[in-house]
Amino acid sequence: MAMQIRFYAELGDFLPPWRRERAFDIEVAPHQSAKHAIEALGVPHTEIALLLVDDRPASLDTRLHGAQRVAVLPAMRRLMPEMPSGARRFIADAHLGRLARWLRFAGLDTLWHNAWDDAELVRLAAVQERIVLTRDRALLMHRDVHAGCWLRDGDPLAQLADVARRYALPLHEPAASRCLACNGVPVPVPKAEVLDQLPPRTRECFDAFWRCPGCSRVFWRGSHWRRMREAVAVVAKGWR
Repeated sequence: MAMQIRFYAELGDFLPPWRRERAFDIEVAPHQSAKHAIEALGVPHTEIALLLVDDRPASLDTRLHGAQRVAVLPAMRRLMPEMPSGARRFIADAHLGRLARWLRFAGLDTLWHNAWDDAELVRLAAVQERIVLTRDRALLMHRDVHAGCWLRDGDPLAQLADVARRYALPLHEPAASRCLACNGVPVPVPKAEVLDQLPPRTRECFDAFWRCPGCSRVFWRGSHWRRMREAVAVVAKGWR
């Protein structure tokens, strides 16, 4: 049975050029769900904000049949509900280690490990209710992934901007930074307690230090911190 479908705006990125910005016919099996039909065309369910079947809102579980008209709209910020701060929790796939560091620096709870396979990542995302960040669209089609974002750019700062735009992230002043290595929340520590962990120049020039309770790394606001702060500020200004 044939039905007509159209994908709007950036959802066209998932389609071959001849199917973008236009309606086209597809064959659907009897009682096939909208989710199955849409993902068969290469569009992950996590990228969809609104589905219209014959001009009426419908869920992805809707069973399709021939002669229907389906419109699929993307998860753009203006269509997404505002997310409470506590809901902005992420998990990045193995290829997004640099993005994970930027998100952590911006104070956002972000899990990442280069040894996780897809099954472990999906399990953690489901158990901890985290948003999956990936450049692998197939990962976002997993039935247990309930929230996710497909990143189009390979540059980590461009990825940070995409995530910030998609989820209306505040990109906090990095005073609230997490540990770049393990995602822990560093706490202030007296200089005397960490002297043996500091390079000579750092001991001379800095007095304020933080230590991660998870991995014991020590942080201070040196030139690297300032460069990262400036980069995040540029991203925060650019996406608004």
